[in-house]
Amino acid sequence: MKFAVALIASAAIVLASPFMGLLQSFLRRSLSTRNYVLLFGVGVIAAVGLTILLALTRIRERRGRRFGLMAIALLFGGTYMWWTSTPYAEVNAVERVHFVEYGLIAFLFYRAWRPAGDPSIVILPLLAAFAVGTFDEWLQWFIPYRVGEAHDVFLNLAAIVCGLLFSLAIQPPATFSPLLRQASWRRIGVASAMVWLIFMTFVSQVHLGHVVEVSDIGRFKSHYSAEELNNLQGHRAALWQTQPPVALPRLSREDQYLDEGLWHVRRRNTAEVSEAWRENLILERFFVPVLDLPTYASPSGNRWPPEQRADLATRAAADPSFFSAAEGYPILAWPETTFWSIAGVVALLLAGAPLIPGTRREP
Repeated sequence: MKFAVALIASAAIVLASPFMGLLQSFLRRSLSTRNYVLLFGVGVIAAVGLTILLALTRIRERRGRRFGLMAIALLFGGTYMWWTSTPYAEVNAVERVHFVEYGLIAFLFYRAWRPAGDPSIVILPLLAAFAVGTFDEWLQWFIPYRVGEAHDVFLNLAAIVCGLLFSLAIQPPATFSPLLRQASWRRIGVASAMVWLIFMTFVSQVHLGHVVEVSDIGRFKSHYSAEELNNLQGHRAALWQTQPPVALPRLSREDQYLDEGLWHVRRRNTAEVSEAWRENLILERFFVPVLDLPTYASPSGNRWPPEQRADLATRAAADPSFFSAAEGYPILAWPETTFWSIAGVVALLLAGAPLIPGTRREP
């Protein structure tokens, strides 16, 4: 029953992700930036405060060790949030909520595995909650206005670690052996392999891509090869003639081709002359629909007036080593065959580790 509760709560967090975007949009329209940030900040502080209050009422023995775990959790969480903070208070406020969500998920999975009484009571909840965080960010990558990338998965992981430290402080196991039992060791091997493959599939979808090189322009990273970009350009040019992406429903599939085109538009519009010129050449080569047709980001398109283009063409310096930095998040230009070969070998090693002689623990 406890495991079912953890699964239901996990599914609720993942499936609610698109609707959280709607809620955030409503709150941003309804509140000033200061009140928006304050609302989330007060919510997070209240949740942490209630957890500490619960601990104060429940912890009656081994108080020093258990309160020490809570202090480590607070210090680690606060340090990580400070280290990963962005210049945008609204973004930071929303990311703080992840610490509440995934701290709770970690606690629920911990309760389910707590009777095992060996290190698996921490390892298995960490793996399960990490998988939930990966699915959550993966779904966000498909949804407009939401951002899903590996950085956020590891933010969730930090929250999971804090949640497990709190869990050990509030509900320590009745009995504990530092050695893994055989059944726990097997579960950890299988679970590690599954979670590893889930995360690698997420990385392959979100972060795996190509370096596209074009003579007289330079290089840039993309989810697509040059051939795929050409095909997508032709498809969008035809489709957007009758269905231009001037509206972006929050509950819809994000157009990654359009996103990439807008990456280069934003970089072009803020860069110095030579870089801006090459970003514009990339757009003219692979993203003509983004330049000429209306989108939600620019109803009149994004093409430069002829006189502006001519002016930059004469002022831009030659740069044979140009490598665009327009991508909105890291793209790894790794060969897909190599990527999946390594992922598969690691998964087999993780799953097979419990079968290696000498690795078994208590019966």
